Amino acid sequence: MSSPGDQPGYGSLPLDRGGQAEAFDAIGVRYDEAFPHKEGQVASADWLIRSLPAGARVLDLGCGTGIPTALQLAEAGLEVVGVDLSDGMVALARKNVPAGVFHRTDIADLRPGGPVDLGRFDAVVAFFSLLMLPRAEIPLALRTVQHLLAPDGLFALSMVEADVDDFSIPFIGSTIRVSGYLRDELREVVEAAHFEIVGETSYTYAPSTVDVPPEVQIFLRCGRRP
Repeated sequence: MSSPGDQPGYGSLPLDRGGQAEAFDAIGVRYDEAFPHKEGQVASADWLIRSLPAGARVLDLGCGTGIPTALQLAEAGLEVVGVDLSDGMVALARKNVPAGVFHRTDIADLRPGGPVDLGRFDAVVAFFSLLMLPRAEIPLALRTVQHLLAPDGLFALSMVEADVDDFSIPFIGSTIRVSGYLRDELREVVEAAHFEIVGETSYTYAPSTVDVPPEVQIFLRCGRRP
């Protein structure tokens, strides 16, 4: 099987991150204020904690402030590494989760042959981070997750159910670009990247801010297939 670095499009795909990191730098702690209840993330992290041995390595892609996921995993005795594109979020994660290790980096830099090598992980979580990518890049990001995982690794991800591609929205006083899929298409994209979906939950969520509308959050629990 070809590696993510070999996939058509990664080398030629323009990686436009303009304004994305800056928006989250500006949002800072207001993100957790706008999303105070994260039942889906907590439940998915609980699944990993039950499924992994003590000391297992977990990568938090798009770690944000580190709350609740990185903190929850670290307090359970797992070795947590987090990455985020926002310097401000990485600084908050380091403060909130002193037991974790956090890097300011782009998921594209983690692909085989990319400039950042963090080693392999027993599990990867990507809670609402892949939706920050254009649709053309999401399958490539999923194959990068495949590359980062140990052969029997686990993957937990979440997306907002929406039929949009790189669409600009107001978000907690800033503007960000987001992508999404309807539920069946999300499953197809994840399975096409050689993951087995072993569990699925969804939540209707109303953020505690007026400029983010209610949303349907989909959480998938996956195993890595060869």
